Amino acid sequence: MKRLIVISLVLIVFGSVVFAQGQQESNNPATGTMNFEQNQQGQGTGQGLQIQTEQQTQNQGEGGQLMITQQQQVTAGQINEVKQAIQQRQQEMNQEMQSMGKTEQKVYQNQNQVRLAVHSLLEMKDMIGGIGPKVSQIAQEFDNSIQATIRAEEKIQTRNRVVRFFAGGDQGLAELMEQEVNINRERIQQLNQLREQCDCDEQVKAMLQEQIQNMEQEQNRLQQLAQNEKQYGGLFGWLFRWFQR
Repeated sequence: MKRLIVISLVLIVFGSVVFAQGQQESNNPATGTMNFEQNQQGQGTGQGLQIQTEQQTQNQGEGGQLMITQQQQVTAGQINEVKQAIQQRQQEMNQEMQSMGKTEQKVYQNQNQVRLAVHSLLEMKDMIGGIGPKVSQIAQEFDNSIQATIRAEEKIQTRNRVVRFFAGGDQGLAELMEQEVNINRERIQQLNQLREQCDCDEQVKAMLQEQIQNMEQEQNRLQQLAQNEKQYGGLFGWLFRWFQR
């Protein structure tokens, strides 16, 4: 009987201790509700960092896109300026022709295409990078050649018809024109090589190609003109050429 009483007292005391410890753990802010709140706060902080990182990435992306857009606008602005300068130069040349005679107008109308091409190459100097100085040098040399071919063509067009009928074409002027054409073809070849080397915008390359093609077309016309002049023998052209030897 005494043993039962002792065992009962031990069980009652042990149960009281366990119950009291459970109450303390449930009311302890460091181990109960506090842990849940800390977990929620930790999750919130992680989400905040993630949102901040995404915003930074988005801002960087917008900044990169803005930079590219500004570069494209600058290039487009330069191209428009060159096109406007070319149009203005063409209008000036058309006005110059109004004060010329018919024969002179015909000569300049034929050669204005290559004159405008030379002007275009000079205007494009700042858009074509490292090849700019070399292209400008070739354009200046081309301009000097244009002046020589203009003078030769003027003399051919204004030559006395009677003299031409008997003496034939002016061999000297035709040969001079062919020499200029051959030199200009070498310059055009150099321009094509420089165009291939140009690390520039595709629109700029297209503009370069257009001007080079205009130069080539004019050289073809001058070559044909020189050949026609040489082939026109005249009534006594053989006799005049014999005396000129």
